[in-house]
Amino acid sequence: MDQQLQDVNLNNETVCRQSFPLPPAARNGEMSDQTNKSRIRLVLLDSYGLFRAILARFLAAEPDLEVVGECGTFAEALDILARQVKTDSKVDLVLLDFDVGTEHGTDFISAARQTGYQGRFLIVAGSVNLQSSAIALKLGASGIFLKSEAPDRLVRAIRLAEEDGIWVDKRIIQLLADQSIDHHPRSDNAGYIGSLPDLERNVLQGIVDGHTNRKIGESIAISESKVKNVVQKLFGRAGVKTRGQLVRAALEGSLGSAQKTD
Repeated sequence: MDQQLQDVNLNNETVCRQSFPLPPAARNGEMSDQTNKSRIRLVLLDSYGLFRAILARFLAAEPDLEVVGECGTFAEALDILARQVKTDSKVDLVLLDFDVGTEHGTDFISAARQTGYQGRFLIVAGSVNLQSSAIALKLGASGIFLKSEAPDRLVRAIRLAEEDGIWVDKRIIQLLADQSIDHHPRSDNAGYIGSLPDLERNVLQGIVDGHTNRKIGESIAISESKVKNVVQKLFGRAGVKTRGQLVRAALEGSLGSAQKTD
């Protein structure tokens, strides 16, 4: 074992479990420091202890993932983040629900930033909440994952988030798109997703789904280089430089706010 666990008890209940690295002499050479550094370090924040425990065990089985904290309250999670910021072993990603007890996940994102935490957030929610989803994405969350999805897809979502991508469930995408259309009826000068040419819309959908350029090309029968050209055109439309920024612009309905590159 390369870790030991310490339980934090509040109100006679175990609400937070944090892992601490053992001294080098106790690792018995099982894993190098370099390997540890390459792992995606995770903190789980959810009010349901059984869910946290099961999820932590599942994620810990992945060679590139390391669960360094399992918390049931904002206070405990913020304490971990504040202390980790001061060390070289920083948390890469916080997984949290929209609601943690009586507190709201979007408030946690803001509070975590105030501690100096610069990592990412992935919402792992039990149900679709359109308003909360929009707020979380606006605050910089790396996606919305629904608990009804398969566990292996959560691993994909985590890895995508670490690569500065965004994972958003298709049901939420559709709701956000419907809301955008309802609030911003299309006109000749509109630049929302629905008004994009078919090719650009298909490529954008592939990006939102987290697919690579090659996979997008295969799915719509065009070359990878053609996909890259379309991606650059979409960057120009949105006035952004990364795929993550592009997805946020699309979901916020601002994709066409920049001057078109046609």
